[in-house]
Formats: sequence, C-alpha cells, structure tokens
Amino acid sequence: QVQLVESGGGLVQPGGSLRLSCAASGTIFSLYAMAWYRQAPGKQRDLVAFITSGSGLSTKYADSVKGRFTISRDNAKNTVYLQMNSLKPEDTAVYYCNSAGSPWPWGQGTQVTVSS
Repeated sequence: QVQLVESGGGLVQPGGSLRLSCAASGTIFSLYAMAWYRQAPGKQRDLVAFITSGSGLSTKYADSVKGRFTISRDNAKNTVYLQMNSLKPEDTAVYYCNSAGSPWPWGQGTQVTVSS
C-alpha cells in the first residue's frame, strides 16, 4: 500500500517562506507525476502544483501561486518538495501531496498557517 507522509508546515508571517516535503513509500515513485494540493477550512481540496515524471521534467502551477511556489522532486529519495516563498494569509491551508493521476490514499497533510 502506498503511504504518503507530508512535513514542513508551520506558522509563518506574511512574506515568509516554507519548504514542504512529501515522502512516498510502497510505489515506484519515479514513474508517477506528482502534485501538491491544499485544502482551506470549509473549502474543497485544490491543485496547487504539478510535476511530471521521467526525463525532461515539466511543472504547472495554479495561478494563485505562480511565481511564488516551486515544485521539485528527488526520485532517489522518493520525495517531492514544495518551496513556498512570499507567503500570503490566503495560502493558509492543509497541504497534501499525491499522484497527479488516480490518487493514492491521502496522507495526513501538513498545516501551513500564514499570519502576523
């Protein structure tokens, strides 16, 4: 069974930065496109960023985070990252990673709170 463990969240002031990590086990991680999602209280879970698998990696971002967030992956570590800069209060949410295709069981997520 695939397991996903997100980490790196916390409380940060507006304009600050965080780096999220997501470690995957139980799958051939390198074969799958991966994505970060977020869910704010009372809202649906939305796609934040996407990264392809294989060589020639490409990425896509939600308009709300474009230019501020960067997704990357380390296949040797079965880990996908989300570097978040210039954080805004509206980025406050629980952040999850998962396959960009048919989702695996969701991890517990990591809470990001942007507040002064």
